Amino acid sequence: MITHKVQFGFQSGQQNVTWERMSDFWRKADSWGYDSLWAFDHFYPIFTPDPAGPCMESWTLLSALSQQTKRARIGAMVNSNTYRNPCLTAKMAATLDHVSGGRLNLGMGAGWYELEHKSFGIDFKTVGMRLRALDEACQIIKGMFTQDKFSLDGKHYKVDDAVCNPKPLQKPHVPIMIGGRGEKSLLKIVAQHADMWNTTFLNPEEMKHLIGIIERHGDTVGRNTDEIEKTIMMPLCYKAPTEREQMIAGAVAAMTGGTPEKMRDRMMIGGKDECLERIEQYRKVGVTHFIFSLRWPIVIDDEFQAFAEDVIPLVKRGLSETAQ
Repeated sequence: MITHKVQFGFQSGQQNVTWERMSDFWRKADSWGYDSLWAFDHFYPIFTPDPAGPCMESWTLLSALSQQTKRARIGAMVNSNTYRNPCLTAKMAATLDHVSGGRLNLGMGAGWYELEHKSFGIDFKTVGMRLRALDEACQIIKGMFTQDKFSLDGKHYKVDDAVCNPKPLQKPHVPIMIGGRGEKSLLKIVAQHADMWNTTFLNPEEMKHLIGIIERHGDTVGRNTDEIEKTIMMPLCYKAPTEREQMIAGAVAAMTGGTPEKMRDRMMIGGKDECLERIEQYRKVGVTHFIFSLRWPIVIDDEFQAFAEDVIPLVKRGLSETAQ
């Protein structure tokens, strides 16, 4: 059985934040020992009353942030396939892999934010068309990463001897993360193409169900889906006052359509023992990469540093001792 090491990351959508604040936090998080650092791929702020607020572009930002960090892997969670031709995405990713010293994870998704598409004049296809385009895009990107020339005569893309030179530093290619949870089509694309899979705000039992769906799709397409690293994005609320716990649970509930009372088992929340128990619950169902997401300005540096110092070493040391 293929196993993946337990990892911890941070996703900070670059909305309503300055370059100085974001780069400072990424440098700190890198030094605290977080394994992965993520931006998002949006042109406007999301889940906010004011979509016209400040929001930096992700690929330019990631290139700059790659020079502010030394060890953590970097990426955008996740890139909307609709915003760029996949050949361009492949070239950009290969370049950033070199610039970052081989630390890029390439997040890919079908796209969902209709307002951005309409504002920018980008075709917002039907869900089915966006999913089929994502499938073709993954074929093109992986083909360009691994072959001298790649061609595809698809329904959405027609590529003729496309070249990506230089190839990415990482071999056989930059890891591709696919985000989403659609059971019929999206998770089949995950089973076919993903090196990593991410979804958000689900409890361990819900994750277990979706991992089972991925496994069944893997049986259909002939792939061992144990190869795929399963990741979860959730808020971090470590040793926080009750008021902060309630505020963050309410914010998650507003985004997901749930209730604050039901959000606690979908968050990394509480003290050290509760967090260690939560990590083990997810790990037992196959989730090994925990990515904490909060919107600026409610990110508190001390909270992330304390979690990195109190919890992460215990988890990694415990798993190391178990393996010996």
